[in-house]
Amino acid sequence: MRECGMLLPVSSLSSKYGIGAFSKEAYEFLDQLQRAGQKYWQILPLGPTGYGDSPYQSFSAFAGNPYFIDLTELIKEGLLTEEECDSTDFGGDSRYIDYEKLYHNRFPLLKKAYARWKEGGHTSAEAMESLGEETKLYCFYMALKDHFQGKSWIEWEEDIRLRNPEAVVRYEKELEGEIGFYAFLQMKFTEEWNRLKSYAGDRGIGIIGDMPIYVAFDSADTWSHPELFQFDEDRNPIAVAGCPPDGFSPTGQLWGNPLYRWGYHKETGYAWWKKRMEYSFLLYDVVRVDHFRGFDEYYSIPAGSENAIGGAWEKGPGIDFFEEMKKAFGELDIIAEDLGFLTPSVKNLLKETGYPGMKVLEFAFNSWEESDYLPHNHTQNSVVYTGTHDNDTLKSWYYSLSQEDRRFADNYMNTTNPSEEQVSWNYIRLALQSVARLAIIPVQDYLGLGCEARINEPSTLGKNWRFRLLPGEVTEDILNKCRELTFLYGRGKE
Repeated sequence: MRECGMLLPVSSLSSKYGIGAFSKEAYEFLDQLQRAGQKYWQILPLGPTGYGDSPYQSFSAFAGNPYFIDLTELIKEGLLTEEECDSTDFGGDSRYIDYEKLYHNRFPLLKKAYARWKEGGHTSAEAMESLGEETKLYCFYMALKDHFQGKSWIEWEEDIRLRNPEAVVRYEKELEGEIGFYAFLQMKFTEEWNRLKSYAGDRGIGIIGDMPIYVAFDSADTWSHPELFQFDEDRNPIAVAGCPPDGFSPTGQLWGNPLYRWGYHKETGYAWWKKRMEYSFLLYDVVRVDHFRGFDEYYSIPAGSENAIGGAWEKGPGIDFFEEMKKAFGELDIIAEDLGFLTPSVKNLLKETGYPGMKVLEFAFNSWEESDYLPHNHTQNSVVYTGTHDNDTLKSWYYSLSQEDRRFADNYMNTTNPSEEQVSWNYIRLALQSVARLAIIPVQDYLGLGCEARINEPSTLGKNWRFRLLPGEVTEDILNKCRELTFLYGRGKE
């Protein structure tokens, strides 16, 4: 079956209070997807974000982002007033998220809501009861993090840093109220997300979510399960994750995430990963597994390195990992993020799993080589994208191509000097024409936006994850044109 969908982070919705949320705008977007003949909404990870605001650096792999809780829903529940929310400064720019103001001004509102919820006869224990064990650990971790002025666990007092049982009991008692606050947020996040996901399902829209392969060092995952990671006896990383130098980055990419002790994971039957996979499929209908190559081989950089030059490839768990997941859950609806240079062993692993890989059109038009991303090389068992959250928009990408690459792209498309409006639609058509069974198009490309609408530029800080739609920007004309192409290329049924 040929299908298609749109890519838009929840944070990019035009919700009222500073950031996209599980608000009426999310429901309206699902209605728009349905009217456009779409079958999927692809989003980015839903976890709570920290320094750098990246959804790929979360405080827990088992928790949701409190920023996505709809404040208007809390108003309806009598936990906040409209005046309180309207008078809060979330930043004055409708196009871009102001994370600093969100951080300083949204949490005081959420604490008011929690206090009123308790005044209504509820208890923190009630909120905790609704959560899984790993999410409870996240709530404890965040309460401790607040107690230690936002520091990462590696800088805490030694007894709780090492999770001494007596210290755990003492802090649980001392921070009961703060733990309850974070439990309340997770309860509200889950209630609101489940309603939205159910609404999507009722309209035939599946949710594609993203599961980063790595977790952040500053996270409940590493603090509560140090045995899972390559740490020394003081729980400092021995080696960290990244990518080797290439044509795009002469010193490579130093991500800094802790690496897994894959031998230990195998001994436990990948128990932690099974919990993680189960949690991911509670949130999403389809899971895009980020950095699929890391399951075959992962790039290991000695901790403390200034860049990624001195790293080396190490063997990952391979097919054994995915066979264990299939034993536990049956066939899983997974998309493998297999972008970048792929060795024969990675290609073989992808083939063995049977999962579809990704074909990104913005990577296709290199005049000096034959690319697997060119549509005539696509396969049915793949997902085609014009670009991902890490790419520039189609319009900006096209006009930044070298003269040789643009000439090659124009020849491939049989176009000459296309107009700015034509550029995006030409490549959207090309994606929808592909034999790939699923096509995903970022909303910014349907809108024909430029580099101002880019979601993320890898290896940069300060300007990413901020883009938002403006109210009314997705028009009925755009939806009608989208629907027309969806049916023209056999990706929808009336």
